[in-house]
Amino acid sequence: MNKFTITDFNNYKSQAKKITMITAYDFNHAQLIAESLIDTILVGDSLGMVIQGANNTLSVTLDDILYHTKAVRRGAADKFIIADMPYLSYHLDSKTTIQNAGVLICAGSADAVKLEINNVSTLSQITALTNAQIPVIAHIGMTPQSVNVFGGFKVQGKNEAQIQHIEKMAQLAQDAGACALVIECVPSRVAQKISETLLIPTIGIGAGNGCDGQVLVLNDLLGMSQHGPKFAKQYLDGKSLIKKALNEFSHEVTSQAFPSDKYSY
Repeated sequence: MNKFTITDFNNYKSQAKKITMITAYDFNHAQLIAESLIDTILVGDSLGMVIQGANNTLSVTLDDILYHTKAVRRGAADKFIIADMPYLSYHLDSKTTIQNAGVLICAGSADAVKLEINNVSTLSQITALTNAQIPVIAHIGMTPQSVNVFGGFKVQGKNEAQIQHIEKMAQLAQDAGACALVIECVPSRVAQKISETLLIPTIGIGAGNGCDGQVLVLNDLLGMSQHGPKFAKQYLDGKSLIKKALNEFSHEVTSQAFPSDKYSY
């Protein structure tokens, strides 16, 4: 299978071929994804919640993203990898933004970076990164780094003012140079309209089937999350399978069935 590249984002859209993306954070899972049909991997700042156990993504640092991006790259050498730019890594000025993104590209071996767009002031950073030859995925709708502004993790685009704002951010992100757009937690009809309007592809997460692709967090997909969101379909009951294995191990140790001669030297 040929590696998915930045040019394939537009190629897939023009061919009406759906893009598949998985959010993952470590070497072992990246190896599994590398052997799958998945097109792209996102190393998301959601690791703050999924891996570190935080209540939101705001405490995630650039070093955190770099560490996990390196691990994912080692496990998936031939996959297209997108590294999230964490909170405050792109909010100060263009020079700092380029330096931080450059770390993820050069040291982390990411193919692109993703940043959240919730107001026009951030759009200049997309242009700056694009001019620095760094591909950018923009993220609109329910942008988790704005959780304190939204008053929680809430669906966006539920009234006309929100819809107009989201549609405006989508168009401006494309105009600024974004090569693709993640749309999170907005009504299906809003995401579909944006997808039909833009030239660049859209990747939905809780945004319906009208997007040009879909992304899910691997832990949600595998049934490993404590409380998965509505949009996260569980494809495996991983939690129950792992607990069963742990309990079997505990039982065999206490009953002295393990280790048997087969597992001894």
